[in-house]
Amino acid sequence: MSKPSIGFVGLGLMGSAMVTRLQSLGYPMTVVANRSRANVDAAVGRGAVEVATARELAARSDIVMLCMDTSASVEARMLGEDGVIAGVRAGTLVIDFGTSLPDSTKRLGTTVAEKGATYMDAPLGRTPSHGLEGKLNIMAAGSEAAFQRAEPVFRDLGENIFHVGPLGAGHTLKLINNFFAMTTACAMSEAFAMADKAGIARDTLYSVMSAGPLRSGMMDFVKANAVDGNPNQLAFSVANARKDVGYYGRMADDLGVPTVMSTSAKQALSLAAAEGWGDKLVPQMVDYFAELFRAKA
Repeated sequence: MSKPSIGFVGLGLMGSAMVTRLQSLGYPMTVVANRSRANVDAAVGRGAVEVATARELAARSDIVMLCMDTSASVEARMLGEDGVIAGVRAGTLVIDFGTSLPDSTKRLGTTVAEKGATYMDAPLGRTPSHGLEGKLNIMAAGSEAAFQRAEPVFRDLGENIFHVGPLGAGHTLKLINNFFAMTTACAMSEAFAMADKAGIARDTLYSVMSAGPLRSGMMDFVKANAVDGNPNQLAFSVANARKDVGYYGRMADDLGVPTVMSTSAKQALSLAAAEGWGDKLVPQMVDYFAELFRAKA
């Protein structure tokens, strides 16, 4: 059977990895430039067709995929006279793989449905290297019929595929996931920096902490930078982490409840971003804390 034609918006680190993976499996690909010109050129070099607008992209595609940084970016590409919705055909499947606000996702889903198309949210876990290997974690949300249609493509992109509920449930779950992950990363980063201050070797701290129930993949990502000097095992920026924790707080507000535990993580990430660390990777928060503590000496 022929593969569905894909239109992809958002060829950043993760998006370009997914596009590379899909092209290697023979999916026809249409792309539109956003910020990553080099990644668009690489996709075109592998046979993708570049168009000028998201509207043109949607008109050419059986499945439209978005992998963007914020809800505002998704809405900018979805709405307006040159947006996806303006060009989408009846029967098209539109999937947001980014981390967006659930309320925004639900509103867009209603508008997409008015065009006879279907919207899904399917945020991702793991890293761009997993995207290249087709080993992502995918938290797909939408109707059962939409999930069944999308599942073969998800299987080409991911190792662990979850249908987590109706539209918006994927983004809700991802925000909870990232709140917990970034809170853990910030706490572990401070722990390493505090060990420095107290005269305890970082590898000793890690050996003791990781021998018990505290050990986690996130601990190991932070340790890779703190002890081994390699921050790239978690290719996720401080700015994106701050955005996701902020979105978690906004979601809590929409649900009418307070968020207690995310406040410190948001403050730490916000301070780091304000001091020029926004483009650095989350495991480098240990370097931020170490610098902060030295300044307080």
